[in-house]
Amino acid sequence: MNRLVPDHRCLHQQMLLEVKNIEKSFVEGVPVVRQTTFSVGENEIFALLGPSGCGKTTTLRLISGFEKLDSGEIYLEGDLLSSTKKHVAPQKRGIGFVFQDYALFPHMTALENVAFGLTDLPKHKRKVFAEEVLCRTGMGDHQHKGPAELSGGQQQRVALARAIAPEPKLILLDEPFSNLDAILRESTRKEVRSIIKKAGMSAVLVTHDQEEALSFADRIGVMNEGRIEQIGTPEEVYYQPKSKFVARFLGRTNIFEGEIEDSDIIETKIGHLKLNRKAKGKITCSIRPEHLTIESPNGTSDKYQKGMIVAREFKGHDITYHVECDGERYIVHTDNRILFEQNDEVVVRPLESAVVLER
Repeated sequence: MNRLVPDHRCLHQQMLLEVKNIEKSFVEGVPVVRQTTFSVGENEIFALLGPSGCGKTTTLRLISGFEKLDSGEIYLEGDLLSSTKKHVAPQKRGIGFVFQDYALFPHMTALENVAFGLTDLPKHKRKVFAEEVLCRTGMGDHQHKGPAELSGGQQQRVALARAIAPEPKLILLDEPFSNLDAILRESTRKEVRSIIKKAGMSAVLVTHDQEEALSFADRIGVMNEGRIEQIGTPEEVYYQPKSKFVARFLGRTNIFEGEIEDSDIIETKIGHLKLNRKAKGKITCSIRPEHLTIESPNGTSDKYQKGMIVAREFKGHDITYHVECDGERYIVHTDNRILFEQNDEVVVRPLESAVVLER
């Protein structure tokens, strides 16, 4: 049975943001966002994950109020923000926005950038509060530096401090880590997640990076061609994908197709494969490379077909094997103790059930 950790907390959580059947087109007859519906709970981080051009950034701009809806509704704490008849201005929504390029004012210090949006406070209190927020984001020692004097990660934290300083109910993050190098991206991501959680705020993250979404978000909505194909916890969308697109976009996978007669076993070119549920007729199923292993064919049951290793990728802590069975190639991830070489004859054995895809 595939591992799955359901997020029971979300079931009882009060919804902060509700997006209902929203649509947006920039060219007549070509919708960028199509009938998109999702919700975000209090103190929840929700990620919109998808490839470039799928509509995720447009969705974020519709929530922020930078774009107007063609149809649908957006609510924050039960108050209507957007519909075809109503549009609350961005600055009146109580929503913070962290842009991909951070959008810091180059002629202002970090402190002045954060204080700029605190218009509800008296002038003599703005810098004091801004300094406090910068300290919370680890930037207290850099408050008098301009953006040009800060690293990419430091600029990112100043941008976050500026967004959370007015104490918004919701933070929107548009590809906020994409301009950072790989090592800095991971550490900054952890810091930003911790800051948002400690502040008790909710957030919507837009990203095309699967690892980023899986590690940063409490729940994920996987977008494709303007629609959300699946919503769930990171574990749900990874281990229990509902479509070919979700299965493939969340990482490497092996796809099998076949026809069965009311059974939970499918015959494939690697042999018998158990399914996560009974199915009937033509089906498509997916199994992750780490849910397969390879063995020497000596003494192995005849329900597994022999194949050959055609490629091998050593990665230190694990090894990726490409195995050809009866003209088809399959990907297998193993730990570094399972050692085979290219052209070795092996059998591929499943460690988990394959997931039957709905589409």
